[in-house]
Amino acid sequence: MKILFAVCGEGLGHASRSAKLAAYLELHGHSCSFASYGKAYDFIQRQGNFPVFAISREVTLGGNNGLFSLAKTLWLSKTVLFSLLHSCCDIRRILRENSFDILVADTMYAAGFAAKSLGIPGVFITNQNTFAPAANPTAVYWQILNRIVQHYLQTVPEAVLVPDFPPPDTVSIYNFTISAAEMKHYHFVGPILDRDLSDISTVSETIFTSFGGESFKLPIYTMLRDIADTMPDRQFEVFSTTPGLPKSTENFQTFGYVPDILPYLAKARAAVLHGGLTTLQEALFYGKPIVMIIDPYHPEQWNNARKIEEMQAGILIRGDLMTKELLEDAIYSALQMHPPDMKQRFSSENGREQICLVLEKIGEKENCNVSRK
Repeated sequence: MKILFAVCGEGLGHASRSAKLAAYLELHGHSCSFASYGKAYDFIQRQGNFPVFAISREVTLGGNNGLFSLAKTLWLSKTVLFSLLHSCCDIRRILRENSFDILVADTMYAAGFAAKSLGIPGVFITNQNTFAPAANPTAVYWQILNRIVQHYLQTVPEAVLVPDFPPPDTVSIYNFTISAAEMKHYHFVGPILDRDLSDISTVSETIFTSFGGESFKLPIYTMLRDIADTMPDRQFEVFSTTPGLPKSTENFQTFGYVPDILPYLAKARAAVLHGGLTTLQEALFYGKPIVMIIDPYHPEQWNNARKIEEMQAGILIRGDLMTKELLEDAIYSALQMHPPDMKQRFSSENGREQICLVLEKIGEKENCNVSRK
């Protein structure tokens, strides 16, 4: 099959997992291309493994003092309807001109409409259909958005693929509301990993830190450097593609883009992360205790972090209540933790393999429909 991945360009989590999936699909005889924007476009293009089409941005995330801001995001995305239309037209043109057989949309809503308008089957990758941030989980505007998204996911894509363990062990379980009748439309396929992570040797040496690429998180990196100054016996390794990171010191080393970040995570004693699903899963695989600095206004991180705490694999800190002392104490506490061993669970539930099966089944169904015509 000839497959187009349309990937949300905010942060790198969507691009990272979709690139892992595409590499697996190519090994199994399928041809993959990408369409994206922003940091995700740069990330995929830099890897050089797949053709990449530039498309219009759907939304622009904004924040203040290291935290997500809905008001600023809405202001920056005030032309979102036009942006969605432009993005839909871009993807529609790419699908039509290149004769793709199937679309894989990783949290890219306009792409689903584009594929459906052309009669091209599409699937949607997401770890969320319910939005409930810690700061205002019952706000009316989130409830309205929930209804819109849930209706979209039930009616536009052929299937919804959740890159997480099936219930009740789903890390992102609190980000979903699914009725019994709707459950057959959702496929909990397991984490999307790009290889057998056990191939990488693990040690316990550093404090690994990564918050993605959003520039409004820079103040948190500065706070971590100050903490590193008080912990001279610990080596901090900090990763972000955002310009303006604090300068490296003797025990605080900063990195921009690295081709493979997993060896750095594998050698950590503890990880300081936000609540993004992909990196949380990778930390779980390696058994790294996690300090999760969650953004109380972000509609996903709190829910993922709650589940990690329930698993006794990490410590949750609200970013708006965080102080240097609180973060430092959390790091010391995490260094004493011993998360549950989940390697066997990861090896038995291969998200890439399950998605490949779903796509091939959809492709066979489509070929049968074409033959009947």
